[in-house]
Parts: sequence; structure tokens; C-alpha cells
Amino acid sequence: MTQKELLYVEDAINHEKSIIQILSDAINNLNDENFVSYMQNEQATHEKIKNDLITLLKETANER
Repeated sequence: MTQKELLYVEDAINHEKSIIQILSDAINNLNDENFVSYMQNEQATHEKIKNDLITLLKETANER
């Protein structure tokens, strides 16, 4: 993976972390249980994406 690609993946991880935090803040302020459930599912999706990107970085590091 090129340096530019590594920086892109790092930016994507930080973007996912921001989304997760925004969703967490929203969940803490919501009263509608259906909406809370929906937002928790969205948060889980972004956690998975973040973890997949971190795994990609680790695999790349191990190849070097």
C-alpha cells in the first residue's frame, strides 16, 4: 500500500470515529426507543467499518 493510500485509510478511520461519537451523543439525547435502536444499529455499522479499516492497516504493517 502506498503512503497516500495509508493516509487515506487513516483519515477514513478518524472519520468513522467522529461518526461514532456523533451517534453516541445523539443516542444519549433521544427519547424515542425506535429511533435509539436505529441509531445504535448505525453506530454498530460504523464500529465494524472502523475495525475493518484498522485490521487492514495491521495486515499491511505485517506485510512489510
